[in-house]
Amino acid sequence: MKVGIITASDKGYAGEREDLSGPKIASIMVEHGYEVARYVVLPDDKQMLADEMISMSDQGIPLILTTGGTGFSKRDVTPEATKMVIEKEVNGIPMAILNYSLSITDRAMLSRAAAGIRKDSLIINLPGSPKAVEEALVYILPSLKHGLEIMLGLDSECARKA
Repeated sequence: MKVGIITASDKGYAGEREDLSGPKIASIMVEHGYEVARYVVLPDDKQMLADEMISMSDQGIPLILTTGGTGFSKRDVTPEATKMVIEKEVNGIPMAILNYSLSITDRAMLSRAAAGIRKDSLIINLPGSPKAVEEALVYILPSLKHGLEIMLGLDSECARKA
């Protein structure tokens, strides 16, 4: 299954800081059998982020993971860009990440992450730090595969078999 990765970072986009979170996402996803179809670093610009999410979705990439831009900074606009493009909200994923992350740090409560579906693409906002990205992904990956299969019509049962 293909994945697109978007890092939202003004400094990363300007070449002033190395992006560590995007490559961390890529390595985890490849380790779990996903193919990185596209990886891009963009500035914290709502329209540019939204346009890239739309482009990846229109290319048929079923999973789009963003990192960065979910905090309180005036430039943090990743959740707003996500909400501009999604057709269905998937509140459970950010809630699950938040709940898990709160067991690690109380600063997790400062996340404004969003998730949702556009066409046949699931878009998920992940934290900005490599450590938090890894924690969040490792936590959601077991359920994520099933959700993607349901979304894509590859599976139709959500009930667990006894």
